[in-house]
Amino acid sequence: MVLRTALIASTGAVVAAGIAVAVILGTRPAVPAAAAVPAASIASAAQSPAPAAASTAGAAPSSSPAAAMDPLEAAADAVGFHRTTAEHVGIVENLPPDTTLLAPSTTMLAVGTMAPDFTLFTPKGERVRFSDYRGRTVLLEFFATWCPHCQAEAPHLVKLFSMLPSRDFAFLSINADGEDAASIHAFDRFFHIPWPTLRDPGTPAGTFNEAGGAGPVTDAYGVALYPTFYVIDPKGRVAWRNDREQPDLLVLQKLHEAAGK
Repeated sequence: MVLRTALIASTGAVVAAGIAVAVILGTRPAVPAAAAVPAASIASAAQSPAPAAASTAGAAPSSSPAAAMDPLEAAADAVGFHRTTAEHVGIVENLPPDTTLLAPSTTMLAVGTMAPDFTLFTPKGERVRFSDYRGRTVLLEFFATWCPHCQAEAPHLVKLFSMLPSRDFAFLSINADGEDAASIHAFDRFFHIPWPTLRDPGTPAGTFNEAGGAGPVTDAYGVALYPTFYVIDPKGRVAWRNDREQPDLLVLQKLHEAAGK
């Protein structure tokens, strides 16, 4: 069984009146927990064969008219996607952009690096080539469907996406856990993701209910934690990167800076 590790890191005095904020980090199973944060901040490292159940509000119907005609819809229904739980999830997104959080994982690509090109496919089989987005500023996210931190980020990213003109900005999400099309489509459907989400098949294959392995693009970008974010400038270079949940206003700021806006 592949491990799903939860790490807790205190951000210190990062909000008014000296209130400390606890941030729970979703990690890739392949990365040792102790390498991600100081040992004192590790809360637990336990096997998790299936995500913990949480509220199913907003979920797609378990049986829909579309599922009767579309095999992908039927397969997504069978996944049983739901929100997963972790303590203190969803706090960071609402913090100020100058909040002091942990530094990016050392495995991530450096700022100024030319972002590796890739060609991947959506759960519906649509081909996406990263170089086709040259000329726009791109928010590139690596996520897992079962990751509560990725789920917490999803509605915030949808809101940010709606605020930015598509002629200048684009979002792409890559599944970093080698998950199948049905699991990714179930996630997209639940959160109404309007941009392409892409499969990056790894070994072993993953699903919403079973952690998998990273694919070649995930490895090329040095992904160690879920979620991982890169802002890629219009020339295709890394302008900013970080992992774990991020403040909305910081992400928005970094996108505008990379675009020269």
